[in-house]
Amino acid sequence: MVKLKTSRGVITISSDVFTTLVGDAATSCFGVKGMAMRSVSDGLVHLLKPEAMGKGVHIGYGEDYVIIELHIIVDQGVNIPVLCGSIMSEVKYKVTDATGVDVRSVDVFVDSISLD
Repeated sequence: MVKLKTSRGVITISSDVFTTLVGDAATSCFGVKGMAMRSVSDGLVHLLKPEAMGKGVHIGYGEDYVIIELHIIVDQGVNIPVLCGSIMSEVKYKVTDATGVDVRSVDVFVDSISLD
């Protein structure tokens, strides 16, 4: 959670807000198949359903900033460096715009490529 102090009191923003914003921003970028999660039991990467995309997002907190890490599956044939740059920009913009919290870094991990 992030706590923002204002002249009228304290605003607390929960983890769910950040994971929803990040997941929505990332999956709206062209070439992203969806969010990913590596299974502990079999070690395979699984495509997450839209309602569970928060499992592919990890948020680190500072006093007045967040650090974002997200795991994605991309479509075959996309330019991965360009796509990741686009995701980083989109995530940082949407999170900062919606919450006013500084985003220190956005780390994108491409866990798999979808062949269908």
